[in-house]
Amino acid sequence: MQIPETQTAVIISEAGGPEVLVPAEVPVEAPGKGQVLIKVAAAGINRHDVHQRSAGRHADGKAIPGLEVSGTVVVIGPDVAGLAEGDRVMALVQGGGYGQYVVANAALVMPAPEALSDIEAAGFPEAAFTTWWNFFHLMSLREDQFALFHGGTSGVGHIALQAMSALGYRVIATAGSDEKVEACKGFGAFAAFSYKDADLADKVMNVTDGAGISALLDVSAGAHLEQDLKMMAPDGQIAHLSGGGGAALNIPLRDLMAKRVKITGSLLRPLPLDRKAAVAETIRKEVWPLLGTKVRPTIAQEFDFRDAAGAHRAMEANNHIGKIMLKVLHD
Repeated sequence: MQIPETQTAVIISEAGGPEVLVPAEVPVEAPGKGQVLIKVAAAGINRHDVHQRSAGRHADGKAIPGLEVSGTVVVIGPDVAGLAEGDRVMALVQGGGYGQYVVANAALVMPAPEALSDIEAAGFPEAAFTTWWNFFHLMSLREDQFALFHGGTSGVGHIALQAMSALGYRVIATAGSDEKVEACKGFGAFAAFSYKDADLADKVMNVTDGAGISALLDVSAGAHLEQDLKMMAPDGQIAHLSGGGGAALNIPLRDLMAKRVKITGSLLRPLPLDRKAAVAETIRKEVWPLLGTKVRPTIAQEFDFRDAAGAHRAMEANNHIGKIMLKVLHD
């Protein structure tokens, strides 16, 4: 097909609130070695996008947010195997998802299952990569151990609960309301509690028969750290997904030392491509076959991509269960 020289994309015009997200005409990037160009049908909204908008352009200089898309491959770059023009796909991308076209590394592109709509397919990649990198590559969770996810109804959390429980992992979830706690159970949580519960650690230790949590994924910038340390298993690990705008951790050292707890964290976007590609291979083998049957993104709200500002307002209201998505329209 004839690829236009320019496209409509939503850019971060300056650091600030949702209002700084504005549609603009920008060049269409050509794919390089090992890359493909995707005509975007839908894109997911993630917390990273909100943080990027608040700070302005990303450290790599890109002004177009968006880390996950679905769409159609329209151009194949050099040294790409296993993909063809016209393939319907979903992909993890290095920004640029809030546009009509985006370049993706072929290693991070997967077929979009027929059982999922474009909107659903675009809501899968970031959640799957975040979950599998942290729980299995970073923390090396085993099936005989207990895991915990703070924020089980988030865009990442609700997919993590579905996929991990379907594969036999026991994942405990927390959430901020009774409605969300019940939703966590519906997504497959082994047990679910309010993260506001003063007895959270005791309840977690009870439901695990005293074993505690071996791998804990925290999106709250350490807001529950005192409780977390009390409910960790010996040699357990805590991985942080949010830097909390530069927040520092106040760590009760005796609790950490008594159980030899390891505290780590990571940012997915700057992770080297070879490590992301290894995660992608695991997802293809273990999670992709579950899509449309045991794993399906829940779509909380859908916005025209030109109204990305409205989508960010919905994300910051924090009332949603599942994914907030953008439908990308082409003239």
